[in-house]
Amino acid sequence: MPQSLESANALLPRMIEAVQLLVRTESPTHDLAACANIAEVAAALTGEWLLSPARIEVHDGCPVLRWGPEQPRVLLLGHLDTVWPAGTLSRLPAQLSDGQLTGPGVFDMKAGIVQALAAVALLISQGVDVSAVGLLLTTDEETGSRASRGVIAAAITEAKAVLVFEPSAGGALKTERKGTSWYRIKFHGRAAHAGLDPERGINATVEAAAFVMATATWGDQGAGTTVTPTLLHAGTTSNTVPVLAELTLDVRAWTATEQQRIDAKVRTWRANHPEARIEIDGGIDRPPLESSASLELFAIAQQVAQALGLPELQSCAVGGASDGNLTAAAGVATLDGLGAVGDGAHADHEWALASAMAERAALTAGIIKATLNGEVND
Repeated sequence: MPQSLESANALLPRMIEAVQLLVRTESPTHDLAACANIAEVAAALTGEWLLSPARIEVHDGCPVLRWGPEQPRVLLLGHLDTVWPAGTLSRLPAQLSDGQLTGPGVFDMKAGIVQALAAVALLISQGVDVSAVGLLLTTDEETGSRASRGVIAAAITEAKAVLVFEPSAGGALKTERKGTSWYRIKFHGRAAHAGLDPERGINATVEAAAFVMATATWGDQGAGTTVTPTLLHAGTTSNTVPVLAELTLDVRAWTATEQQRIDAKVRTWRANHPEARIEIDGGIDRPPLESSASLELFAIAQQVAQALGLPELQSCAVGGASDGNLTAAAGVATLDGLGAVGDGAHADHEWALASAMAERAALTAGIIKATLNGEVND
């Protein structure tokens, strides 16, 4: 067994303990007090693992944990928040059973955070200079990273590589992600009595329905573009012509060109009734993470895995977006899915494979070392 993998395996009990600590520290995105608490817990862990203190910043009310230089050459990127409401631990406790770690947020992505810490700790133990490596953990990723986008953008101005510790997909690294667009559309009509004089009204539900039917033709199965109406609210009472309808539209696309095509369709839509009014909020949210952004780093990861004697690494493309979409769109080489091996993100059966954590830590350490040694082109 290669020495680095042996060293990572020696860290596994400590890694498991750290994961369970993070899982037991609940951190729903919208609970700022809980997010502040887990930032403190994670900062303490970071200091213990990496032998120097982390720092906590607050951006637009959301805590952000940072370690290392402000503009590192290699940025390790993740998030501490989860989709799980406070109290979930009472029915989904943090446990280790049959080699599987369970509990809210263990797969997405608290195990991945510990793997990142262990990877840097391995390099420190080997005498590798990690002064150009930075760690950034946010607390609002699950709701779109509104508060942390600026700090992410500032952190990658000198970066040669961003390694994202979102969970893997069946062990495969994520080398492509769809871009996401979100729209909240209000259709304004005019109220009237539905029995006495409906003709005097402007039916906002009818306007929304026409828009929804049109969106069914906007997607492109061949290009992988999906346009999905999701939430719809309309009307006030059962006998009133609806004055307002509110619709949420979810758009996913593999290319920026497709995102822009759908954006144009949304913004040029015209109401059927000449006096109806349409109000559009939102738009293109995260650009796609295209394969060109991860190609070089994935090749390095494959070489490292082979040197470690690990099974051949696989890559995949996924429909969900992450903060890796933002860094890739900024032109920085980005490799995603370096986090936990397991399953069940956002689901009750969420789990992470404990034994794989050591392998992923050793793999990550090798990728960081190769990047610091100049094996990633500028």
